[in-house]
Amino acid sequence: MTFDDITEDGRLWAVRYDGDNDNALYRLFDQWNDISWLRDFFKNNWQDLTSYFKITDVNQAIMRTIEDSEKLQGIIMDLSPDANLDDIFLPLENFRTHDMLLGKEKAKLRRGNNTISWLRIYAIKLTCGVYIITGGAIKLTLRMDEREHTREELKKLEMVRTFLLSENIIDDDSFIEYMNVK
Repeated sequence: MTFDDITEDGRLWAVRYDGDNDNALYRLFDQWNDISWLRDFFKNNWQDLTSYFKITDVNQAIMRTIEDSEKLQGIIMDLSPDANLDDIFLPLENFRTHDMLLGKEKAKLRRGNNTISWLRIYAIKLTCGVYIITGGAIKLTLRMDEREHTREELKKLEMVRTFLLSENIIDDDSFIEYMNVK
């Protein structure tokens, strides 16, 4: 696995998994804008879409996903030097109230009328304001362990966290030192 500097200032990175042509963030945005992929995804997850979100039209789900993806991409890719990534990424566990070593985090878009998008970007927090994106998902259920595609994202988070720890990376300084050696 390698890491791409997304913001070119060392605040936001994305994993490039072995064998992948692109990093996890760019692959995610490509997927969320691929109408054929989205159609298959929503057909395969129809029960979740209708029961949790009360959406009964696949085309409506596709359009909502593409709109939310564009907004989320704008937030992530157009970060000003003053932007605080800690305002975008929140603890993966809703009940966690303090930082932890290489914490697992999520970014999600707030939509109008007090709703939240089903799109999630997952990351490891190196330190305040510095993150490594590991992947993302369309989350249609309350818990990530309820569906295979979100369980895979949990596995990626843990795999990247374990890799970082095995390389003695515990914060942004040790990560930059690792990157300079590589």
